[in-house]
Amino acid sequence: MSKETERKGWMGLLARAPAAEVHRLWSESGLTPDHAYLRAPEVGGVMVRGRAGATGAAFNLGEMTVTRCALQLGDGRVGHGYVQGRDKRHATQAALIDALMQGAEAAMIRAQILTPLTEAETTRRQTRAARAAATKVDFFTLVRGED
Repeated sequence: MSKETERKGWMGLLARAPAAEVHRLWSESGLTPDHAYLRAPEVGGVMVRGRAGATGAAFNLGEMTVTRCALQLGDGRVGHGYVQGRDKRHATQAALIDALMQGAEAAMIRAQILTPLTEAETTRRQTRAARAAATKVDFFTLVRGED
């Protein structure tokens, strides 16, 4: 897996993760890296686009509120965070984790923050899939003798 693909993976995970869970794991890590904001956390909107049937023409579905943050650690590493909603702390912590994942702390961050977030996301998806499967209806057609 390329570094770019791997980075997209952890940034996506941080964006999807519940803010309270990211904050709890970040607090438990005990990390307090020196950093300066390149772009202080700010709230804005983005247009969400969709496709009918995943193959049709793109259309504007609506707007979504997002918060973004860019920062630089004392050693020069840069981190970015984009999260849904208005939680500036979530965006800042996502940017800090992104920056730290690009250095020697990566293994520790992966073990203490990213792995628990991945496991929680997997559990949420399995629970949602099980609830959906419980409502599944199998339709069948009887074959008539003259066909």
